[in-house]
Formats: sequence, structure tokens, C-alpha cells
Amino acid sequence: MTRYFRDQKGFTLIEMIIVVIIMGILAAVIIPRISMTTDDARLNTTKTDLSALRSGVEIYFAQHNNEYPGAKSITGGTPGDAAAAATAFLQQLTQYTEADGTVSATKTADAKYGPYIKGGALPVNPYNDSSAVVCDITTADITTRDWDGTGTAGWHFYTKTGVLVANDSAAHATGL
Repeated sequence: MTRYFRDQKGFTLIEMIIVVIIMGILAAVIIPRISMTTDDARLNTTKTDLSALRSGVEIYFAQHNNEYPGAKSITGGTPGDAAAAATAFLQQLTQYTEADGTVSATKTADAKYGPYIKGGALPVNPYNDSSAVVCDITTADITTRDWDGTGTAGWHFYTKTGVLVANDSAAHATGL
């Protein structure tokens, strides 16, 4: 009977423990690197989206008599509140517009500007999975960031100054 056990091929308990320990060490080294890569991807996506949005805002500003999107309503008047400004901001960046900010779904002789953002929607903020925007229609002078980054919207825009920020404290900590 002793000979039967000696002839069997397989791993000993010690060999199995060594393999498990090596796998644990590899996992401890690799998993944090994957996590850092995910955070770097989110940060880079946010920077790219902010850059594209800011470019669209600045082109709109140049083509619309030095008015930022959301500063005028979609019919050309002054927006009544922040919600109307946010609606105007989105539509003025994603549809055709006239010089006074009036929105049109199709390009016409008067509605010849835009769209500045393709696809009909703002990009999703990768930190909170929201593409919504909150517009501040009252702040005219921003010397320090006076907004705390709370809420569920993906972006925060100041219609009087053109400042656009990502709605996330982690993004702001990196200087976005």
C-alpha cells in the first residue's frame, strides 16, 4: 500500500501553499495598478470633455455678439431662471442658432451657426455619470470658485463669465 501512494503524481500541500502565496503577491501588486489606471482614464476623459465643451462655448461666444450660451433663451430673450438657462445652454450648443441665440432644428439662412456639440447631448461626466448642466445666471465676477460641487449635474456653467467646471470635487482637486 505504501508503494501505491508514492507512485501517484500530483502536488504536495507545501507546493499548493507556495502557489497560493505567489498568486496573492501578484494580485496585491497588480490590482492597485488597475485601479490607478481607471482613475487616470476618468481624469483624462473629464479633461478632454471639458476642453471640447469650453471650445464650443468660446466659438458660440465669438459668433453670438459676445454672449455665452444660456445667457439668452432659446427664443432670443433673457432666460427667466437657471433651469431655462440650462435648457438654452444645451439647445444652443447642440442645435443650429441665429445670432441672437434663437434655436432651430435645421440650418437656415438665419440659423446658420452651430451645432457646437455633436450628438444632441453634452458629454457624460465620468465621475458622477451625468450629462446635465446647472447654469448660474447671476454671478458676474468669479475670483475664486464659489461653488461647492454638490448636486447631481455633470457640469456647472456661469452664463455671465463663461466659466465651465466639472461637477465633482475629485475633478476640481486636480485643477480642472
